[in-house]
Amino acid sequence: MNFREFPVTWSDLVDIIITAYIVYGVLLLIRGTRAVQILQGLALLVGLRLFAQALHLWTVFSILNGLLIASGVAIPVVFQPEIRRALAQLGRTGSFDPKALRPDAGALESVCRLVGQTAVVLARSAIGAIVVFERNTGLLEYVESGTQVDAAVSTELLLSIFSPRAPLHDGAVVIRRDRIVAAGCFLPLSEAPLLERRLGTRHRAALGISEQTDAIALVVSEETSGIVVARDGRLSENLDSAEAVAKTLANALGSVRAQRIGGMINFVRALFTRHNGSSNGLHTTELRS
Repeated sequence: MNFREFPVTWSDLVDIIITAYIVYGVLLLIRGTRAVQILQGLALLVGLRLFAQALHLWTVFSILNGLLIASGVAIPVVFQPEIRRALAQLGRTGSFDPKALRPDAGALESVCRLVGQTAVVLARSAIGAIVVFERNTGLLEYVESGTQVDAAVSTELLLSIFSPRAPLHDGAVVIRRDRIVAAGCFLPLSEAPLLERRLGTRHRAALGISEQTDAIALVVSEETSGIVVARDGRLSENLDSAEAVAKTLANALGSVRAQRIGGMINFVRALFTRHNGSSNGLHTTELRS
């Protein structure tokens, strides 16, 4: 074959690079999820179909062909979580309104300080809690699952909400800008298959909301009294002081000032982070026993 008959232009190279990036991004997006096993099952069906066709096993071929056709209809339903996550990530890279969702520096510092102080008090009292900070991605569907509050952030209010006898202590508190918008909210659990067994439901919920959105979640463990922050599907190391909690939250929330290009960079970084992360999908978190 004479390759001179197929000249390669700059547009062909760009087309190949973009296609390779899309395929690579999809593979990293489904890595570590049940979608991998589903794709392996589809590949097995295709292989068996080709084998049956080669041996002229027409009845088996017809059955496998029907299964593949039905799989084409079922794929959008089966891969719904992955498709939703990918579209949400793409949407975050294309739109950004910093003034609508980000408080000023003074209010941000005050909120982080108050939440840090509250987290330490709750940890010393062995009271579990989860606080979610809304950023670019709206959390209305999760806010609607809880009780509307719409109050200024204060240590007293947070302690009252997470009191063991309070009716809203089991759910999550959602903070938008510098106000508590809802409490007792239900969050999606992480779909990562290999989480540490010591992680409770609050940690899985924090990881879940940080996987599906760009929200920041603070978790106080009832069993271990550990304080961690979830971001981009990863947990920080244990935070043992109010200053450490406030600094970690401020750094995470302050990064929302990025431009649209920064959003694309964060998207690419998230893909490589997912690829280079530990086998259980977590950062090097050590929870105190």
